[in-house]
Amino acid sequence: MAIVPEARAITFISTTDRARAEAFYGDVLELPELSLDEYATIYDMGGGAILRLTSNREWESHEYTVLGWSIPDIETTMAQLRAKGVEFLVFDEENQNVAGLWTSVDGAMKAAWFRDPDGNLLSLTQTS
Repeated sequence: MAIVPEARAITFISTTDRARAEAFYGDVLELPELSLDEYATIYDMGGGAILRLTSNREWESHEYTVLGWSIPDIETTMAQLRAKGVEFLVFDEENQNVAGLWTSVDGAMKAAWFRDPDGNLLSLTQTS
C-alpha cells in the first residue's frame, strides 16, 4: 500500500486524565487544538502532523520515547519549557549535561527528554 503524498501523520497518546493532559499539551506545549469530542482532543503538531489525545483508564507509560519534535534551537525551547514547569530527565549518559541536554560525540545532534503528566516519554531533537 502506498501512502499518498497528501497523507498527514497522526500520533496517538493515551491519558488516564484527559483534562490534565489537555492542560499540558494545550497550555504548556501550546499545541493548537483542532477539535474536541467525547473520544479525543486533536492537536496540530505542525508540519501537517496531528496528535490525537485519547482517554484510557488503564494506561501505563513505557520507558521509550513515544513522541518527539525536531526543533531548530533546543536550548531556547528547553528554557521556555522549564519556565512552564517542565523537568528534563537526566539519564546515565556520558554526553548528557546536568540540565538534561544530550549531545552526540560529533556535536551534530542534541536531544532532551521529558514526560507528560501520564509519564509518556517525549523528546526534543536538534540537528545541525
